[in-house]
Amino acid sequence: MRNFLTFLFKVPIKVYQYAISPYLPANCRYQPTCSAYAIEALNVHGPFLGSWYAIRRLARCHPWGGSGYDPVPEKGKTEHRCCGNPRQTGHIE
Repeated sequence: MRNFLTFLFKVPIKVYQYAISPYLPANCRYQPTCSAYAIEALNVHGPFLGSWYAIRRLARCHPWGGSGYDPVPEKGKTEHRCCGNPRQTGHIE
């Protein structure tokens, strides 16, 4: 069932990649592109968590957002990009 849902979630992304994206200027602020990120997130994390990662990425992709290399988090990692290592217990003085 998980593979079927992942496939269904990837269909609109693939349609965008092959039917719409070639006719638009390249303007993604991140590497990999948002659509490639979404496909990889779905493959690595499944349909629900992968969709969450893809939605978060799309929400960051705007003129006032960041840019650069932004890979899909590895499965099982709990480190947050914004805060560093969550196990680190030190105060900033």
